[in-house]
Amino acid sequence: MSKIDEIRSAMVAAMKAGEKEKKETLSMLLAALKNKQIDKRADLTEEEEIQVIMKEIKQTKETLEMTPADRTDIIEECNRRLTVLEAYAPKMMGEDEIKAIIEGVLSELGIENPTGKDKGNIMKHLMPKVKGTPLPRHELTAGSVTPGIAWGEKRPICPPTQSGKSVYFCGRR
Repeated sequence: MSKIDEIRSAMVAAMKAGEKEKKETLSMLLAALKNKQIDKRADLTEEEEIQVIMKEIKQTKETLEMTPADRTDIIEECNRRLTVLEAYAPKMMGEDEIKAIIEGVLSELGIENPTGKDKGNIMKHLMPKVKGTPLPRHELTAGSVTPGIAWGEKRPICPPTQSGKSVYFCGRR
């Protein structure tokens, strides 16, 4: 079950239970996920869904930071939103877990005192373990935004119209 389906079913449950604030937060999150899906013109991957959720959490935290202390209503609303949004975000690693992974990568590479020269090699081995797997190199080529679409290359995005004209997408975003 994708996050969109999961959030939609939770939103229906919140409506039935009469939880207005939770329903509004889930509705906002669902709209953000659908907008991202429409922009992409394909189903979202799990990683992209998580990115959208994390973006919403970040925006809510920024709103909370910018809110004056005397606006308790906004502060309470942001705290309630964060509680709901964090239920759908993945569990964050603790500082101890991250340190253990870093130490494991350093021992795996045989580096005792890392220097600036070692940074690239360390990050290459570290990032897949803490963030996810990177795109294979063959999918990203120099000068392309979307794999397989070079700058300025025209590709039809829909079949020709009755007048015989096609609609093109240039690859720039």
